Amino acid sequence: MKRLPRLVLLTAALALFAGACGAPGGGPVSPPARTPKAAPPLDMDSWSVTAENERPGSTAWRLRDPGPSDAIEGFADHVSVTSGESFRLFVSTTARSFHVEAFRMGWYQGKQGRKVWSSAAQHGERQAGPATVPGIYMVSAPWKPSLTVSTKNWPQGSYLLKLVSSAGHDRWVTLTIRSTSTAGRTVFVNAVTTWAAYNKWGGGTNVYGDSRGTTGPGYAKRSRKASFDRPYDGKGSPFNWYELPMLSVAERMGIPLAYATDTDLDNSAELFRGARSVIFSGHDEYWSAGMRDNTLKIRDSGVNIAFFSSNAAYRHIRLEPSSLGKDRVVVVYKDPAEDPMILKDPSQATQQWRLPPDPRPESVLTGVLYECNPVYAPFVVTDPDAWMFRGTGAKAGSKYIGLVGVESDRLMAGVPVPRPIQVVGDSPLTCRGARTRANAAYYTVPSGAGVFATGTMSWACSVYGNTGCRERSGGKRVPEASAEFARQVSENILRVFAAGPAGRTYPAQDNYDRYVSPPSTMSFAH
Repeated sequence: MKRLPRLVLLTAALALFAGACGAPGGGPVSPPARTPKAAPPLDMDSWSVTAENERPGSTAWRLRDPGPSDAIEGFADHVSVTSGESFRLFVSTTARSFHVEAFRMGWYQGKQGRKVWSSAAQHGERQAGPATVPGIYMVSAPWKPSLTVSTKNWPQGSYLLKLVSSAGHDRWVTLTIRSTSTAGRTVFVNAVTTWAAYNKWGGGTNVYGDSRGTTGPGYAKRSRKASFDRPYDGKGSPFNWYELPMLSVAERMGIPLAYATDTDLDNSAELFRGARSVIFSGHDEYWSAGMRDNTLKIRDSGVNIAFFSSNAAYRHIRLEPSSLGKDRVVVVYKDPAEDPMILKDPSQATQQWRLPPDPRPESVLTGVLYECNPVYAPFVVTDPDAWMFRGTGAKAGSKYIGLVGVESDRLMAGVPVPRPIQVVGDSPLTCRGARTRANAAYYTVPSGAGVFATGTMSWACSVYGNTGCRERSGGKRVPEASAEFARQVSENILRVFAAGPAGRTYPAQDNYDRYVSPPSTMSFAH
């Protein structure tokens, strides 16, 4: 997604790493939600991704006519529930009535969705306009609930709820039916905190700025808090272009899967006990301390981790409740001097994870460090014998056009990096007039866990259809040959990671000294 030049020089930040980290509203609101009533959950032992995806699919999940922004829109009072729990939908529409269709998303013979439920016609009404908290610029929708939905017998997975007005307009609401156990499974994580951060619903303001832009007065009026209590702007959340393609690949493979959101990860590492691997498929930028700490615990217990994107775990956030429930507000001041937490617990002040007062760069987890956007370059293979490239036909120097896109990561000196680490892709590129590189890397840790990072954001949106990649890259395409390469590599990683601690079979072959490069001299505002 488009970002403007950063306010803080990364070079200065990296100089601080060495010392701190060591070398290598107003308006009415709806009443609080009642505790969801639980029906008996589906039996994990009898449910399988393969059997689920053999059921008849449907392309009816796709939008036909979104219409004007106020034609119909809505949100749910939970980002995730377990099968059998209920949630409430808040809907505003200019039509007399509307109905809701729930689609579980996956492979389904290429149709990518299966309709699991449809509501009766509901009374339509135009609800109140957005409410904005002065000074904080948090936008929410102070709406009345429109209907309560039971998820009894809805299989676990990622869902699109399609709101359809009687006038024929439609919009999406996202929901995750989270798994009750992840033992023996690959966990697919929906990056809901990042979705919320980018959301401009309610007047064009998000955590980057207001409708005037992301610099100057526009940046000053950025949202310091982003609420889940509102619809997503446009057609819906970034799920469709950053996560659905990789989800389709994983479900087509039939590997045992489990499902969660990053707010679930924040709440409990216990949910991930016994998992084989955790997949961060999409643009997963905004991380709380709970998310970060729990992911490190998971990795150090032997669970593999794949980052099929870039710019992951970059921005430090906190989660707060709203009137609708727990973890409904993403707190991200971006400037620790503005954050009241700086006086209470400086380690919880919200800014880039790599910056003071308590720098903890993402490289500790991902192995690489976010550097630049916008980028568009070929992915260049440097280690064709690496296990994740099997079956691709790749050779040393093979190039895959457009696969390095939107944003990129790099292996940089001066920051802590797990060892051994093996760079398998080293892709020259130009970003903001500067020549640099993007790196894909794989490292292993004593627990046996393997961690892979693509170093590029265009990876996930390339693997199955790449309309989303074109949207995010100014119309630049990812050729089918690049998509086929990304799919095969992704399948190799998913298959090996689903088998258990990858480092026991495929320990990383350290080549840090060959590929590490000096700290970035680029200036960013994010």
